[in-house]
Amino acid sequence: MLYRKRKQKLTLIMAVLALILFIGVIGLAVHIIQKYIPTKDRMDPVAYYGMEDSGEIPLIFGGEILEKGGRLADGNVFVPFDAVTGYLNKRFYWDSNENILLYTTPTERMIIAPEANSYMVGEESRSAEGIICKVIDGAPYVNIAFVKQMTDIEYTLLQQPDRLAVQYQWSDVPVVQVKEDTQVRYRGGIKSEILTEVEKGKTLRMLDDLDDWKCVVTDDGYVGYIKTSKLEGEPQTQSYEREFQAPQYTSITRDHPINLTWHQVTNTDANDMLDMMLEGVSGVNVISPTWFSIINNQGEISSLASLEYVQKAHAMGMEVWGLVSNFDENVSTFEVLSHTSSRTKLIHQLIHQARQFGLDGINVDLEELSEDAGAHFIQFLRELSIQCRLYQIVLSVDNPVPQEYTAHYDRQEQGVVADYVIIMGYDENYAGSPTAGSVASYPWVKQGVEDTVAAVPAQKVINAVPFYTRVWKTTAGVVSSEALGMWDAARFVKKNKIETYWDKNVCQNYGEFSDADTLYQVWLEDAQSLEVKMGLVKEYGLAGVASWRLGFEQKNVWQVLKNGLE
Repeated sequence: MLYRKRKQKLTLIMAVLALILFIGVIGLAVHIIQKYIPTKDRMDPVAYYGMEDSGEIPLIFGGEILEKGGRLADGNVFVPFDAVTGYLNKRFYWDSNENILLYTTPTERMIIAPEANSYMVGEESRSAEGIICKVIDGAPYVNIAFVKQMTDIEYTLLQQPDRLAVQYQWSDVPVVQVKEDTQVRYRGGIKSEILTEVEKGKTLRMLDDLDDWKCVVTDDGYVGYIKTSKLEGEPQTQSYEREFQAPQYTSITRDHPINLTWHQVTNTDANDMLDMMLEGVSGVNVISPTWFSIINNQGEISSLASLEYVQKAHAMGMEVWGLVSNFDENVSTFEVLSHTSSRTKLIHQLIHQARQFGLDGINVDLEELSEDAGAHFIQFLRELSIQCRLYQIVLSVDNPVPQEYTAHYDRQEQGVVADYVIIMGYDENYAGSPTAGSVASYPWVKQGVEDTVAAVPAQKVINAVPFYTRVWKTTAGVVSSEALGMWDAARFVKKNKIETYWDKNVCQNYGEFSDADTLYQVWLEDAQSLEVKMGLVKEYGLAGVASWRLGFEQKNVWQVLKNGLE
């Protein structure tokens, strides 16, 4: 009896242990399934794009899902203007003042009114297939079909949900090839939800390499992750042959180096002094008189142009590139450039003056542009370049030395539409500067050249050098300065018996002296410092040199500039 009870108890224990073991095995199996078996859960595409009930459709540009969607109307997709210019084609331009869309080519400007299925080129009306642009909730949108006519893109309108996938990158694109049928998941991991399926042999654009997973974009507009083990070999790069013909911007450039000097002309009497100003000058082949100034927000200009001046310069073998400036404090450069009507008026007047007086070129010197004026400035140059190309007038543009805060000057686009891009390689330390220093130290000028030729073809770049020096005064910590031409600077050094020495760090002759509690300092611009700077023309293959300004120079510098261009 006792034996039987023990046996029953042992059997019960064994059963409990077996049950525990069974439960453990089940638990382990569940754990293995949970950890190692990929989920088959699919992500809701509407939730993925996150634009339900917004009235917008998702836009997938390259490998990025844009925060702001497009609008679908009558089978056409209208894309936010900012998305068009930010990703696809920056030559579209929206005038919010006059409520018109513009597109500029090398030879013409199209003006498009919202809700119109046509556009204007000059006085000619041209038809388009469908509405080109809309204003929705106060913001401009552009028909992607019209964008494609002007831009090397491909797009697909997909459904369930409606969405637009756009590709615009065609060179050296990182790609991967799918080895077997598999899935693209929302995140890198087998437990992440499935976005879409991809078939064996499919080539996908790769956005990021995370070793075990690759971030890819699919043709149907999903950005997600695919397991590396499902791919063939290593990622490759691929370039695509395209039939799209981009517009060709021609340039009016010379087959010889440019040696330009600016002639500051403040009244008509100064025109009569040209002969005297050019006495002893050699090697200069372009003179740029400061003749034109914007005088009001409607884009009108004042003019000091002189036919006799142009004829004299031509007789001396010099071209004349009339300069237009924005130095009138009562004029808002932003207002002038941000209205199509005032830009048009400004351009018409400049071209009229150039043709009336036989100018060879126009030199645009619009300085201290605010960041919000950048897009309008570039549009002005595009539109001006059309007329300059038509009448064979050289278009040159003056720029400060590149700095982060002048990126809105868009030197890259200048290098396309303008004939010459001029670096104003001076005012490193300027009037009002809190510290004393060189006007144009060699390292600073060289960096400016390097940064410019990174954006602009070197054969279009002209580096401008200063013919002036600043005399710096520091009294009780307060810094002030005075700009002196070369002769006056040399006289200042001689009068005050300043001993100068060659500072190899800035490549200039430096000197200082103290008078009571005031320290005077000079970093001289002279033939020796300019000779070093001229080496940059050859080193970087630049188009030439410019100089500010005629009348500030010592006569020996002309031979230095001439030698540097040979």
